[in-house]
Amino acid sequence: MSLSDFSARADRADQELDKLSKLFAQLNSSQENSPVDANELQRLQEENRILKEKLKSIENSTTGSSTTTVQPESGDGDEDEVNPWDVKASSEKGVDYEKLIIKFGSSPIDAALISRLESVIKRPAHHLIKRGIFFSHRDLTFILDQVEKGNKFFLYTGRGPSSESMHLGHLIPFMFTKWLQDVFDVPLVIQLTDDEKFLWKDLKMEECQRLGWQNVKDIIALGFDVNKTFIFADLTYMGQCPSFYQNITKIRKCVTYNQVKGIFGFDDSSPIGKISFPAVQAAPSFSSSFPFIFGDKTKVPCLIPCAIDQDPYFRMTRDVAPRLGYIKPALLHSSFFPALQGAQTKMSASDANTSIFLTDTPKQIKTKINKYAFSGGQATIEEHKEKGGDCEIDISFQYLKFFLEDDEKLEKIRVDYTSGELLSGFLKKELIEVLTPIVQQHQEKRKLVTDQLIQEYMTPRKLNF
Repeated sequence: MSLSDFSARADRADQELDKLSKLFAQLNSSQENSPVDANELQRLQEENRILKEKLKSIENSTTGSSTTTVQPESGDGDEDEVNPWDVKASSEKGVDYEKLIIKFGSSPIDAALISRLESVIKRPAHHLIKRGIFFSHRDLTFILDQVEKGNKFFLYTGRGPSSESMHLGHLIPFMFTKWLQDVFDVPLVIQLTDDEKFLWKDLKMEECQRLGWQNVKDIIALGFDVNKTFIFADLTYMGQCPSFYQNITKIRKCVTYNQVKGIFGFDDSSPIGKISFPAVQAAPSFSSSFPFIFGDKTKVPCLIPCAIDQDPYFRMTRDVAPRLGYIKPALLHSSFFPALQGAQTKMSASDANTSIFLTDTPKQIKTKINKYAFSGGQATIEEHKEKGGDCEIDISFQYLKFFLEDDEKLEKIRVDYTSGELLSGFLKKELIEVLTPIVQQHQEKRKLVTDQLIQEYMTPRKLNF
């Protein structure tokens, strides 16, 4: 099928889907027995997503484009760039996530879905969901359906160990995953991609493994249930579990070089290790990669909380899953944690001043926030009181959205800062008071993580399932 054929078919699917979605919503709101088949709606949504991805793949191979870009409305030539290895925002407000949802073909987490989640778990949703930090999903409704039927699923997330210490941004998916594990009472697998860092970074293999061991301490310090959590490093686990490698090989057979080139931007100079790595990150999505946990249950659903830049890996995984007889993994996407210098600046492990690290002292935290946290305030006090501050670009406020759990207090800060009543200095002081005890408590818990405890988490074993 040609590029124009794909484009025309995708447009027709959009029109059909829009009509069906509107009719379905109208019938649901009137609480009538809908003649519209919900499965048909889901089928059309999935077909539309696949068509868009195929269209994008063809466009990439035709134009040589290797990254996902989001065009701004201004048309000034700037654009957001989002891929698993780099994120660049064209606006000081950060990435345009609404456009990114459209580009990636995912679904927004709206008020109706949050309400349904709360009805299933019988408690309030996590503040990271309510505030739109986890803002997009794939098949979360399917996971909730399974829970309501009394079926279990498992969680999967990961960490690429490239630095001695993790920073606050690294904590976000783990904090949220911990909450998911607690409220749903499900097993969790955490992948350390030490092989990926060896392939992409200028690091020796032994150093990648050592950094992984150090990062595990930070992960365990968050309090994951050892009876429901398995942590594994690729360079070690590959030789421990034949089923894991077998799934990797099956995935590799299903994905062509042209496909990974279109999805990830590989070229003829890319090492074959990079080209084949996406299958390694995909394999934990399938329960058959962990036979010691799930036995012969090869179709246990998987939910993956991750930053949205990791979505290309799992779009590939979802396309492959039906061909292997597996269930497509569901995803929850988070927005990006900004650097202290602003949403347009990339956080870097080599520049300690771009973020708050989990090893920072109270003095370092205070100094970094006061000196480097980008302010949304005005140039003078008089001007600030007249015009107010901009919470959308103020890094202190953005960090509070992640870590200040009190909704009422956060809203009061937003109102007072926007009106000009609250100055930037007071906002930074509030952030220092919130973050300092979080980091200190984490450091104390990390000290209690022994090598023996790490071995317990990383030993292949039966979990409570």
